Amino acid sequence: MKNKDLKILLSAPRGFCAGVERAIEIVEKSIQKYGAPVYVRHEIVHNKHVVDSLKSKGAVFVEELEEIEDKSRPVIFSAHGVPKQIPEDASNYEMTYVDATCPLVSKVHREAENLFKLGYHIVLIGHKNHPEVIGTMGQLKKGSIDLIQNEEEAENYQIDKDKKIAYITQTTLSVDDTKEIINVLKRKFPNLKEPMKEDICYATTNRQMAVKEIAKNCDMFFVIGSRNSSNSVRLVEVAKKSGCENAHLIHSESKIPFDEIENCRTIGISSGASAPEILVNNFINELKNNFSVTIDEIEIIKENVVFKVPNKLN
Repeated sequence: MKNKDLKILLSAPRGFCAGVERAIEIVEKSIQKYGAPVYVRHEIVHNKHVVDSLKSKGAVFVEELEEIEDKSRPVIFSAHGVPKQIPEDASNYEMTYVDATCPLVSKVHREAENLFKLGYHIVLIGHKNHPEVIGTMGQLKKGSIDLIQNEEEAENYQIDKDKKIAYITQTTLSVDDTKEIINVLKRKFPNLKEPMKEDICYATTNRQMAVKEIAKNCDMFFVIGSRNSSNSVRLVEVAKKSGCENAHLIHSESKIPFDEIENCRTIGISSGASAPEILVNNFINELKNNFSVTIDEIEIIKENVVFKVPNKLN
């Protein structure tokens, strides 16, 4: 097998986005400032490697504030954002909190509030039970936002004719699938108000565009990322739709399918926005142990977005 030639098309941009880098930095700087333990509500980003690494530095992950026994310790809210009630609860507990919500998610939160003030009924396009969706819907009182997950739900969506309607979206959706859903809504509601600037974020869009570009030239495609990472799972779907049916998510428990790879000439690799580059390197090194590998990195766009951490941590 070792002599078998294997070409890797390495998708770029891939891996960490600015919101993820900022969230991780917030946890690390909080531990430096406040000492351990620092609590984090929900996985800071959806990646086991990142979470385990932060645990080893003194972060303790919980799902709810009630689980934190020592309320004198600081708590960090994850990059996905939280319902309005959570910071209020933290204040009632007199807890110190640091909000690591991605600024591009916070932008959608502000949008929802502004639309609501202007008298719009809001439709959120997103995935049920994803923490970002729970956070966005939790910015307003129950019933102010309706969730639509797919074209079928958009087709069946009913609302009073006299209501003004606007849509917002989760930041990590499939760009193409979301367009289809929006088209259905526009057909049904010609006066549908759109966001000033698309809600799907730059990183999701760029990673999907890059995968689209190379998937059609690959016999197999691999996305390094976690099963609960929305943007990683979307990348696998994009690869399949763009001409590489044989696309897979490589997560912490995945076995590398060497037997299948052996039948390939060219494979594609990308990674989700919460997956560290070390996981990509580890995967490539495994391949190098088994094949004679050449790597061609295909970069469709340069990213230079950086988000600052809150001042109180500097």
